[in-house]
Amino acid sequence: MDIQAILEEIHGEVSPCLKMGRVASYIPELANVPAERFGMAVRTVDGASYAIGDAEERFSIQSISKLFTLIMAVQLAGDALWKRVGREPSGNPFNSLVQLEYENGKPRNPFINAGALVVTDVILSYLDEATQTVRDIVAALCGKADIEFDLAVARSEQLTGHRNKAMAHFIKSFGNLDNDPDRVLEAYFHHCSLAMSCHELCEASLFLANNGIAPMSGDIIMTPSQVKYVNSLLLTCGTYDAVGDFAYRVGLPSKSGVGGGIVAVMPKRFSLCVWSPGLDDSGNSLAGTRALELFTTKTGISIF
Repeated sequence: MDIQAILEEIHGEVSPCLKMGRVASYIPELANVPAERFGMAVRTVDGASYAIGDAEERFSIQSISKLFTLIMAVQLAGDALWKRVGREPSGNPFNSLVQLEYENGKPRNPFINAGALVVTDVILSYLDEATQTVRDIVAALCGKADIEFDLAVARSEQLTGHRNKAMAHFIKSFGNLDNDPDRVLEAYFHHCSLAMSCHELCEASLFLANNGIAPMSGDIIMTPSQVKYVNSLLLTCGTYDAVGDFAYRVGLPSKSGVGGGIVAVMPKRFSLCVWSPGLDDSGNSLAGTRALELFTTKTGISIF
């Protein structure tokens, strides 16, 4: 199978979609990203790499960072994490406060904003410097020491993230944050501002396709059982309130971010990342979702 040729076909077919979505302008710094950007990369567990378009350009990974913070929290807290955050699809927008009210401050899953705030709180309870540790771990996973936060994006989120601030204090009122909400928010905003390329995100997430082993280093990041659990959460909760339609169209465990990136995993085969800043109504990359759908259709590879 000629994966590179398939990527080139996909690039051509999604080009008309690049201006259909809306860039995440509610974070002012993200509004400056040109909507026509498009990159896609594939990394297989046996060492092959493929890329097309702007796959080497770094962008704000936003909620894709929730994948890496979840992995850290599982490593640190184990199953105790699930006493504080659920494992069910939310059915509501990723920044909704509605469910927190009638579910007593326990977020539905770790991939919505409320869940990620609790996950960040868990990490802060174990580590003095959670912000930098997350950066260091992601940099090690992709083999790039120069991975950094986009401080302009982090400041933009700190200045305008009023709903996230309200959410953190609301969760605290239910006793589900152990640390100061402002400290949790500062770490959370920095995690979301990490800047990475499609190629780097493929490398960083490849262990999820390789039974928890990072192919570059041979390090054991998670057990096979933990990888199974994380991949199941990616499939059922990773693309906001569009998880059913996304699973129907794409058929891969995935995590999206409002920076326009989507990371997907095919167990025992490959990791895949696509980036296109224009979003659909659920906050997923419009052209990116279409590109992933074309990839699984053209290759015949999905988990189904």
